Amino acid sequence: MQGAIYLAMKTDGRLFAKVTILLKRSISVFILLFGIMSAYALIFLEHLSDDFQSNPTLFVVPLLAIVSISLIPRLAQRRQYFYAFVASSLSICLFLLIVAIELYPVILLSTIDPAFSVTVYDAASSTKTLKLMLSFAGVGMPLVGLYTFFVYSTFKGKVELDEMSY
Repeated sequence: MQGAIYLAMKTDGRLFAKVTILLKRSISVFILLFGIMSAYALIFLEHLSDDFQSNPTLFVVPLLAIVSISLIPRLAQRRQYFYAFVASSLSICLFLLIVAIELYPVILLSTIDPAFSVTVYDAASSTKTLKLMLSFAGVGMPLVGLYTFFVYSTFKGKVELDEMSY
């Protein structure tokens, strides 16, 4: 769905027509699978909702995810593909946040005995290693951000076909 929205932003003509059909189908499939997986998780994986039940303010995150998902078909139907792309990206970020909330502090839950579960604290590296990786990330992330900005600014706008295109 994310890729189809992006292609709808970048294409024209016959390819755009094909992409919009694909986009409608992918949105429908995404919403169906999202509903099935959410129902499955709520019914069969009760431990995943414990943090949400103990702290009701966390329900804001899934609510925002549902709102962002509901915006995608509406924005795509209005041909506001940039905002649909932003809503789709926001929903992905919110999904990752939901998973982080559900898994914290137990990363791997043991089916044998809860004492054998792996927590964030068990899996963490030493303080020295974490500081070293923070310095690498502090240098690397701005470089990745600049590269991403350069690529997106270089290829901004719709794709135009000419005699050199294939």
